[in-house]
Amino acid sequence: MTEQFDVVVVGSGAAGMTAALAAAHNGLSVIVLEKAACFGGSTARSGGGVWLPGNHALRAAGIDEPPERAREYLASIVGDVVPAVRRDTFLAHGPEVLRFVCDHTPLKFRWVRDYSDYHPEAPGGRPGGRSVEPAAFDGKLLGAELAHLEPPYSAPPLGVPITQADYRWLSLLARHPRGALRLLSLGRQWLVGKLRGQQLLSMGQALAGGLRVGLAKAGVEVRLNTPLIDLQVEGDRVTGVVTSQGVVGARRGVILASGGFERNLEMREKYQRAPIGVDWTVGAAANTGDGITAGLKLGAALDLMDDAWWGPSLPLTGGPWFALAERSRPRSIMVDARGERFVNESAPYVEAVHAMYGPGDGPGEHIPTWLLFDQRYKDRYMFTGIGPRQPLPGRWFKAGIAAKSSSLAGLAAKIDVPAQSLEATVERFNGFARRGVDEDFQRGVSKYDHYYGDPRNKPNPSLGPLDKAPFYAVKIVPGDLGTKGGLRTDEHAQVLREDGSAVPGLFAAGNASAAVMGRTYAGPGATIGPAMVFGYLAATRLAHEDRGTTGGQR
Repeated sequence: MTEQFDVVVVGSGAAGMTAALAAAHNGLSVIVLEKAACFGGSTARSGGGVWLPGNHALRAAGIDEPPERAREYLASIVGDVVPAVRRDTFLAHGPEVLRFVCDHTPLKFRWVRDYSDYHPEAPGGRPGGRSVEPAAFDGKLLGAELAHLEPPYSAPPLGVPITQADYRWLSLLARHPRGALRLLSLGRQWLVGKLRGQQLLSMGQALAGGLRVGLAKAGVEVRLNTPLIDLQVEGDRVTGVVTSQGVVGARRGVILASGGFERNLEMREKYQRAPIGVDWTVGAAANTGDGITAGLKLGAALDLMDDAWWGPSLPLTGGPWFALAERSRPRSIMVDARGERFVNESAPYVEAVHAMYGPGDGPGEHIPTWLLFDQRYKDRYMFTGIGPRQPLPGRWFKAGIAAKSSSLAGLAAKIDVPAQSLEATVERFNGFARRGVDEDFQRGVSKYDHYYGDPRNKPNPSLGPLDKAPFYAVKIVPGDLGTKGGLRTDEHAQVLREDGSAVPGLFAAGNASAAVMGRTYAGPGATIGPAMVFGYLAATRLAHEDRGTTGGQR
């Protein structure tokens, strides 16, 4: 016998849980179906940042700007890749969505101070940043569900609840007094939590956990181990979800929030450029494009399938490391097989991988890629969680991931790049570093470049010469947080066909849909922020529109 709900949500990340929360508080019966054995998806594995300009947490921090600024910013960086109505709808409803989430969950958000927009010099960009992140909260509020929370991709030591703001300063522990102060503060917070019997969650764990607490209070079931097999259709309308356990009917509609296709090798090779694979992503293992495939079978249009939420990543033996800070520190550069620089190493991560692939649609022009640094870098900065002055693991060298040499020529031989070219590249860069001006790629000009730079490094926090042997090289690959291409949707998150008509009863949000950010990335949390907004808008549309108006000709 088919179960019946008003709304069926597929996926339990930020998009899906926000959608379900909104549906429940609009008086609809709703269930969340999750393919994996844990809830939270890629959201739980993430930094948990949320980019929603104009929200109450920003205003509480004294950031009260006219909404025209954010609209100007998105228009300038996204352009006509995404219709203006979608961009503007996202911005118009962002503050409302964050307020709603805070009113119905234990979540509280605070500004990530000085974490710049990714393109702060663009019209409307904000150098001080518009990102907010969840404050740590007690995971024991989840009760037995805490055991079913998707683990983070990189677990903090001893369960200390580290935020994005903490990470910035902890990685400068040997260079800046704020690092030591932040470490002491975290230690105190951890100790107090232990004495109180708490299990503190932060970053994506806090966001996913907080949303799940809200669903539990609203009486919404999150059914795990329940993959989408197909969509049930009556006439041309989507009326339910076919699962391995049977059909779950949807009287009003289905919201696909099932993530991207980063773990689907066949899809990646079909839509994306070589080299590509499923081993370099930090997205959730269950993200194999099920919702996208189901929508495609019903004639849905696709957009941005060749793109992703890219980031230069280190293919470590224990899994990929998404390199946020490592490539932005002074005394480091990225080079290609010619031994040449090709990008501002501190650039926003999506743009950095776009540069690795280069123009066109053939194999990546600057891949293989290596991150080079010297011993002074190694003595000063944390590297993939390894403390300053600690050696790189021997298994990295055995696996060919890393190389080390007392000379640049020796290093070039080990990573198979022309020695003369590499030496010339480093010599030229060192001259820029000493003067504080990168004449080739303008590294250190953007305010964003400085966030993970070294404020004690003069004259430019992002530039420093590679001049102290031994020298190191670590392989860089085009990793990602997830894919950003998916089902084409309108401003209500309704899934569209190529002719512009909507697939009746079908909505999509998060990475199951094509990103409102187009081919770029506005700032920290510009994946999760839109996911929450369009999940919310899908549920609101289903709650307030008659069944006959949520699909068909537009």
